[in-house]
Amino acid sequence: MGSTRHEKSFVTFEKGYETNIVGFRGIIYFGVGLLLLIIVTFALMWALLKVFGDDAAKNAAAVSPMMQNERERLPPEPRLQLAPGWGVETTTGPQNLELAQPSAEYTVLREQWENMWVNGVRDPKTGVTSMLPIEQAKQKVLEENVKARNDDTSRQEWEGSRMYYSDSSSGRVASEKRR
Repeated sequence: MGSTRHEKSFVTFEKGYETNIVGFRGIIYFGVGLLLLIIVTFALMWALLKVFGDDAAKNAAAVSPMMQNERERLPPEPRLQLAPGWGVETTTGPQNLELAQPSAEYTVLREQWENMWVNGVRDPKTGVTSMLPIEQAKQKVLEENVKARNDDTSRQEWEGSRMYYSDSSSGRVASEKRR
């Protein structure tokens, strides 16, 4: 019973291991099938894209007579804004921002602030400058030639500014120094 050999066996009983026999035909069939599946999927997706493109081109040309204009497309009152029904007072006069985008107030104010930073602010009646442009203010401070104080009170202020509250003091005493 143990001495009979099978004719179609891939196992050789004289060797202590199995030989590695790879079925290349199955691998090739799988690779070709996968390649065909990818090509068919690509062709179907390309055809679907063409159908969608043609449909969009056909529907884009037709304008419905029932199409609403810009004012009719607005949501019903009350419209949510940063400040509803609010206008901004600028140097050129009031601006109504009721139907503008929600961030319109910030945009208008930012432009006004940048104008102040670059050009400064003057009172139109008296002509007195209440705010200098930043570059002129820097130049003016540098022209004043400010001297640093070197007395004992300034040293104590400097030492006190370096102290901070540590966790070990539970926030009661400024005991640690910044380096």
